[in-house]
Amino acid sequence: MKEFNYSIRLGDHLNLIEEKQFILDKLEKTGEEGLKQLINLAVETRKQAYAPYSNYQVGASILCFSGQMYSGCNTEVVSYSQTGHAESNAINQAIIKGENKEQRKFIEIIVVSATGESGPCGACRQEIIEHCDNAVYIDVDAEGNPLIVTTMNILFPYAFTPTDLEL
Repeated sequence: MKEFNYSIRLGDHLNLIEEKQFILDKLEKTGEEGLKQLINLAVETRKQAYAPYSNYQVGASILCFSGQMYSGCNTEVVSYSQTGHAESNAINQAIIKGENKEQRKFIEIIVVSATGESGPCGACRQEIIEHCDNAVYIDVDAEGNPLIVTTMNILFPYAFTPTDLEL
């Protein structure tokens, strides 16, 4: 079992300090007004969710490096497996508008409005990380009050990204 001792990976204190500074820098760069707009966009888009089966409404908004904001909501289908997720739908809106033309990494901040504290599902984590490598993730309630502020690096450690393929 000793051979495993050197392979154990845990977040260290310095990484957490770096992640906190990353968050603070992004929040400061975006500014209070920009954050309010981004949060309001997620909250308002949540109201458009089509969730007749679960009644679990989710709205998401993303801020791109271009300064543009995009949003999406969940869209359920009776089979659930084909349900559109809010995060994915917001990313798709950004792609439709050409945010990925210059580079695949275009997400700076993502805000999600749902019920109670939550994080993105595994599929959404993979799709988000596809377009950022790291981004600030803000979870807000239905009124826009922040519940969780973290990063994709914290939510999805050791993610496999296009950067791993040197893309």
